Amino acid sequence: MKPTSLRGRLRWMIIALLLLFLLPLAFYSFRRTSSEMAVLSDARLAEAAHTIATLIQQAGIQTFAGHEGLLVPVQKKGVLAAQGQVATHESEVGFQVFDRQGKLVLGTINLMTLPATPDDRSAYHDLKKQHHVWRVFNYVDPNSAYVIRVADRYDSREDIVHTLWLDHGLPFLFGLPVLALLVGWAVGRGLRPLASLTTALSAREPGSRARIVLSDAPSELRPVLNALNEQLDRQEDALERERRFSADVAHELRTPLASILLNLESAMETVDPDEIQDSLAGAHGSVATLGRRIEQLLALAKLEAGAASSPFEAVDLIDLAGGVVKELAPSLQRRGVELGFVLQDSRVVVQGYAPALVALLRNLLENSLRQVSAGGRIQLAVARNQQEATLEVIDNGPGIPLERRHAVFARFHREAGSRGEGYGLGLSIVARAASLHRATIELLDSPFGRGLRVRVSIPLLCP
Repeated sequence: MKPTSLRGRLRWMIIALLLLFLLPLAFYSFRRTSSEMAVLSDARLAEAAHTIATLIQQAGIQTFAGHEGLLVPVQKKGVLAAQGQVATHESEVGFQVFDRQGKLVLGTINLMTLPATPDDRSAYHDLKKQHHVWRVFNYVDPNSAYVIRVADRYDSREDIVHTLWLDHGLPFLFGLPVLALLVGWAVGRGLRPLASLTTALSAREPGSRARIVLSDAPSELRPVLNALNEQLDRQEDALERERRFSADVAHELRTPLASILLNLESAMETVDPDEIQDSLAGAHGSVATLGRRIEQLLALAKLEAGAASSPFEAVDLIDLAGGVVKELAPSLQRRGVELGFVLQDSRVVVQGYAPALVALLRNLLENSLRQVSAGGRIQLAVARNQQEATLEVIDNGPGIPLERRHAVFARFHREAGSRGEGYGLGLSIVARAASLHRATIELLDSPFGRGLRVRVSIPLLCP
């Protein structure tokens, strides 16, 4: 089946439903009208018979006595039309008056050859004369010695019914095309909000998060608009996650790849077997680090996309911090940066996602490492109270002015004069990892006299 437009389907469905409703109604009306016309015509025959009986009684029986039969002439429609007179259909109706012996006393000439009917009671009969069927009413007058027979032709009755239906049916038949046009116009006007929706979607800019709003949207279209806006938001979120993931991969893998290249170049440039072994070992460790980071990035991406199906797990922040410090030890040693580790407890356990917390802490430490100069100082503190656990990374770098601290969590944001080759993604990753744990981040002044103090407070969901 060839697909059609929604407007065309609605138009033809409405017309088809109208026809399915009107045609049976018309058939029923036709049968009802025909039945009523038959009853009415029979009643007119009976009325005419009673009228003739009354006239005979008033004129007196002797008026017709002694005659061999008085015949009333009848003109045909064709003759009257030829003479310029109005056709009265008188040849299609007639009457006869008989005495009780069956002798014709009075009658129209067009009924002369009708067969005889019983005259013992008043009744209706159907009689055939040549090519026509006549409806006959015999009336036995109890007040006189006469039998009155009144008749009309069935085709005359049918002509009346057909004329009525022609008068009523032709306007409908000729009005059906007009009805189709009007239905099409009404459907098109009713579907105008869909055209407005199409225009709004076509004019929508890529990446826009503006909601589609139709001022004239009917109530049936509003759920569609709400679902469409929600779907567009989800698509934009998915695209944003894809873009962020691509940037995060470049950011997170840059350091391990640089370390691998550095160690391989060192191994290629030296002939000392011990140095070669050390460089290859360093490259091997960087490859292992690279593998772990890739796994962590994939895990973080799944969490951010809502793909994580497992609940929070218990994570010891001290063990986690020890692993991150061990991973960054070569960079700290190469830069000559001192890292202090301040612990208040032997275990600080929170409920969360280990890959996300690892990414959070590592990015905080790498950010500080990039900011401090050679011989600088970084301090990592892990603590816990009754409501939350805290991670603090403190450095003596240049710090961030108070008025600009609100902007550092934006993606690709880098402070003017910042050291290193970062892409401005580290603190953005920190913010997203913190949001997964409903944690808060504070940027405070460093107690070292200069630098920055970053405090992450993680709620203790379970004791």
